[in-house]
Amino acid sequence: MVCFESALPELVIKGKRIQVPIIQGGMGVGVSLYPLASAVAKEGGLGIVSSACLDRLVSKRTGKKYNSYEAAYEEVSLAKAEGGFAGINIMGALVRDYNDSVKGALDAGADAIISGAGLPLTLPAIHPPKDTALIPIVSSARALEIICKKWERLGYMPDAVVLEGPLAGGHLGFKIDQIDIESNKLENLLPPVKDMAKKYGDFPVIVAGGIYTHDDIVKFIKMGADGVQMGTRFLATEESSASGEYKQAVIAAKEEDIVVAHDPGSPCGLPFRVIKQSPMYVSALKRLRPPKCDKGYVLLKDKEDKFTICPAKESNEHHFCICNGLLSSAGYNRDKEEPLYTVGTNASRIDRIVSVKALMDELTGKAPAASV
Repeated sequence: MVCFESALPELVIKGKRIQVPIIQGGMGVGVSLYPLASAVAKEGGLGIVSSACLDRLVSKRTGKKYNSYEAAYEEVSLAKAEGGFAGINIMGALVRDYNDSVKGALDAGADAIISGAGLPLTLPAIHPPKDTALIPIVSSARALEIICKKWERLGYMPDAVVLEGPLAGGHLGFKIDQIDIESNKLENLLPPVKDMAKKYGDFPVIVAGGIYTHDDIVKFIKMGADGVQMGTRFLATEESSASGEYKQAVIAAKEEDIVVAHDPGSPCGLPFRVIKQSPMYVSALKRLRPPKCDKGYVLLKDKEDKFTICPAKESNEHHFCICNGLLSSAGYNRDKEEPLYTVGTNASRIDRIVSVKALMDELTGKAPAASV
């Protein structure tokens, strides 16, 4: 049993009393693995692993072949092994492995499945969730209502929702010309999403994207949020599984170095925030990497119902292979592929590597800020 005192209110999701209302974001590929999720769980927050490319990462680590189901089961089990609450983030864009990842996480007893990068309209129907909280990620009240209406027909309501604003890292739920619109600021998105959550059962609303300090957390909780999700702050921690080069790139990044990749961009079609000096992004801008696809995580089905379609497989004009770039940034295939460093807007404020405990002490107000 984790014992932890915090000046912040606890976060209650599906009967689980999370002592610190901080969810550590599921950063893929290979950043949010069990060492990070477990460390956050032990400090009273909700630790989250990322399912992205997890089969390859776990197979490499163990020397044993894992499929998507087995990898999700393994990673969630390890994240929960030392106590506290832990779950998994499963991207809707990872169509090929989505259902198996969900089943593996549920069978491992994940405390939560968080799902975005597309609306997870069928999530409750994949496998009985039992005690696992099902939490969609949305970027608007309209998206949340679409999910609630669909899930209602499946006999389920969200156990919570993550509202992600345009300052987040990785894939963004906004069109490129919507990112800087005043109405899309997280502060302005929260009230209508909170109202929508109340309409469909008054489940918790967790805000994400650009939240950096203890004061930020307090601000949004006073505005009505029930908790926060933070990714970038955990990226350069000691327990993060990002490569040393990745962490140093974050520490070295200046504000002007953080950009939204769009054209060329992710084959998912969503804007994607990165450090512009990332070797793969530099090559992508110059269209140097030959189009190919040898990992296939974002493949879609063709007319014969086979997973063969990916824009980055056909051309390097408008898209590039984020699967290989992100795997490289996790140290998987560094000898063959250039790394790609994805971050949130505030990554330039990070100037050192710290432990999860030190970071959680800062975020909960128990210790002064190490970096702002």
